[in-house]
Amino acid sequence: MNAMNTHYPDAGLVETSTRHTLAVIVDNEPGVLARIAGLFSGRGYNIESLTVSETEHERHLSRITIVTLGTNAILRQIKAQLERLVPVHRVLDLTVQGNAIERELALVKVSGRGELRLEAMRLASALGAKTVDATLTSFIFELTGTTEEVERFIALMVAVGLVEVSRTGVAAMSRGGEGM
Repeated sequence: MNAMNTHYPDAGLVETSTRHTLAVIVDNEPGVLARIAGLFSGRGYNIESLTVSETEHERHLSRITIVTLGTNAILRQIKAQLERLVPVHRVLDLTVQGNAIERELALVKVSGRGELRLEAMRLASALGAKTVDATLTSFIFELTGTTEEVERFIALMVAVGLVEVSRTGVAAMSRGGEGM
């Protein structure tokens, strides 16, 4: 988990900012994503990762997964502000709830010949990446894992000819039999 300290000199406090993953159930209608993004940008909050997809077609509901960084007070404020938006049905802080499963998909293009090409294949195999495209001079690997695993794979690919990266952002779900 990423953490950063925020110092409040007048109060003599140091509060730690941590990475939080929020799951938000919303009506699938035009403008909802813009309103949520506007809530974050208007208050100076950063979105580190954002994924959206309709998850209940019959009810026209979508699930938005947002990864952000903030103190506990800021995260409580973000959650309360999201819950007040009309198209929002539910907001769950998966980090506070604990034990959530988080995964990210990355497509990673690597170009190289000879030993670099072999090393890229070895590293991809060792880290569980799947080759989804190959030419005589390049590969596209698919890797699914935690954000940290994806970042580690990308860092390794830099040394063997990284060309391009496309990432989905975090998809997350709490463990257990309960739904949102």
